[in-house]
Amino acid sequence: AGVRGVAAASSPCEKACNPRMGNLAHGRALRTDTACGRRGAERFCSYSEDAQRRCRSPRCGRCSGAHAGLAHPPAAMADSPFRRPRTWWQAAQDAPRETIRLDLETAFYFTHLIMVFKSPRPAAMVLERSQDFGETWKPYKYFAANCSATFGLEDDVRQRGAICTSRYSSPFPCTGGEVIFRALSPPHSAEDPYSAEAQAQLRITNLRVRLLQRQGCPCLPASPAAPPPAPHYAVYDFIAKGSCFCNGHADRCTPVAGFRPLKAPGVFQVVHGKCMCKHNTAGSHCQHCAPLYNDQPWQAADGKTGAPKECQSCKCNGHADTCHFDMDAWLASGNRSGGVCDNCQHNTEDVYKRQVCDNCQHNTEGQHCQRCKLGFYRDLRRPFSAPDACKPCFCHPVGSAVLPLGPHTFCDPSTGDCPCKPGVAGPRCDHCLPGYWGFGAYGCRPCDCARSCDPLTGDCLGTRSVGSDVTWHNEAPPFQAVLNESEPTWGWEDEQGFSALRHSGKCECKEQVLGNPKVFCGMKYTYVIKTKILSAHDKGSHAEVSVKIKKVLKSTKLKILRGKRTLYPESWTNRGCTCPILNPGLEYLVAGHEDVRTGRLIVNMKSFVHQWKSALGRKVLEILKRDCN
Repeated sequence: AGVRGVAAASSPCEKACNPRMGNLAHGRALRTDTACGRRGAERFCSYSEDAQRRCRSPRCGRCSGAHAGLAHPPAAMADSPFRRPRTWWQAAQDAPRETIRLDLETAFYFTHLIMVFKSPRPAAMVLERSQDFGETWKPYKYFAANCSATFGLEDDVRQRGAICTSRYSSPFPCTGGEVIFRALSPPHSAEDPYSAEAQAQLRITNLRVRLLQRQGCPCLPASPAAPPPAPHYAVYDFIAKGSCFCNGHADRCTPVAGFRPLKAPGVFQVVHGKCMCKHNTAGSHCQHCAPLYNDQPWQAADGKTGAPKECQSCKCNGHADTCHFDMDAWLASGNRSGGVCDNCQHNTEDVYKRQVCDNCQHNTEGQHCQRCKLGFYRDLRRPFSAPDACKPCFCHPVGSAVLPLGPHTFCDPSTGDCPCKPGVAGPRCDHCLPGYWGFGAYGCRPCDCARSCDPLTGDCLGTRSVGSDVTWHNEAPPFQAVLNESEPTWGWEDEQGFSALRHSGKCECKEQVLGNPKVFCGMKYTYVIKTKILSAHDKGSHAEVSVKIKKVLKSTKLKILRGKRTLYPESWTNRGCTCPILNPGLEYLVAGHEDVRTGRLIVNMKSFVHQWKSALGRKVLEILKRDCN
């Protein structure tokens, strides 16, 4: 009833749905061990009884497999039950046991069986099913006139839910007796026909009835001299009701590849086994999600509430045709998203048999194809879903630096700016910085001049030559100073550094040390932040340093939030020097002044810049609270 109710709920399959039900035996071959007349013509007689159970006159005939009009093959059980005269299958008279078997080409839902016997019903029989195409069998129900004597089992007439019953083993009526079985009868009942419990009971690939003990018609003979009729098995109808097995995600089915239904008189509808899936599902039984809809775990529809449990699309930004579900990603997201975009060609019959997968398309990468892969940068003029949103880096082969972890040069994925060798500038690293010359394999060399020099020859331009120990910057504020003996190593962490500022060149910068708190407060810094240097870029007239602000210790007029921001070093053009040094990949405590008119955070020789340490941060915060108020 549950499956039929779902099938009628809504034809467009907006909710849980199921294909129409029918007789699974229609269009398929029923197999038996014997059939009368296969080895030659046989005479037989059948009896029926009146209301007082007295024998009516016997009806006798001949059975011959060589003549269509006299044959009673297994196929007669699966033709239309409304044909007249009625047709039936009949076993050979010398067969004490028989088997009727229905083999299906794929898995189906099986809901109930109705058998109508021409002969008296068997004194003992077993209904069995297989879910692995006949490899193993499990009993659905035992039928016997005496369950305990025949099978050693309880009778469900006395014990509700017992696996054996005596309801359908009486010899009366001697013809036309029925055997009825419902797959979800007690103790097997489920409100949701698509639950795991219901599927374990309903899903079949094969159905088998073993007829174990014949019995004749025990009607009272019309005369004492009349011989008793010879018992045999004969069945008018074998009706195995069921439907296509679609997990509640389809309302129509088509034939399985290679299946050709058998024609039978009066049969016009065949229950097919390949689902036409809805709800973004796929597979012959809608047993997994469609290729681009694996963001959440697949679920069968809910037959109780009608919830379709649709598969959800992966967020791939238009750069993948498929995705797969990853349990680790699902758990890491708090059970919100587990789809990992890929370029797999899924086998629609089996989700576990995937061909080799590529990564995201269009030079993207990531779980959701959400970023450009190394060697490409984001073109902000194009929407990210466009196939050409990620452009290849164009780094100069001579002036660009090589990544520490490999032989390749990659640019900033957000801007396309390249990492330059010492003294080299430009987005592509194709010319020397101001104050440098000799563009080559090792970068550019500092000019030995007061101002600048010819970038090709190194000859000073308009100034006298001076020693390389001359510095052109104002004296630092009265902090305690320690000479920076060597430049910090170029250490990239999770963000990649892209900077010419990391090379101090001809400037010997003085590392500042926090001394007298009154001096620090006297500088009247308008912002104090903890920040990580991401990259720095030569803009010609000035420099811009991209940073990630991790903590705001002080801000005055400008609203400073945690996240990405730009610092503006004044020393770039005013002094031809890169002090204070800001190394990409490192964290600093930066105290400086705000330019309210332009909204910029300025870094100059008056700024306090020191590599971040937790103790330093606590000390500065204490000074700000205690001494600078």
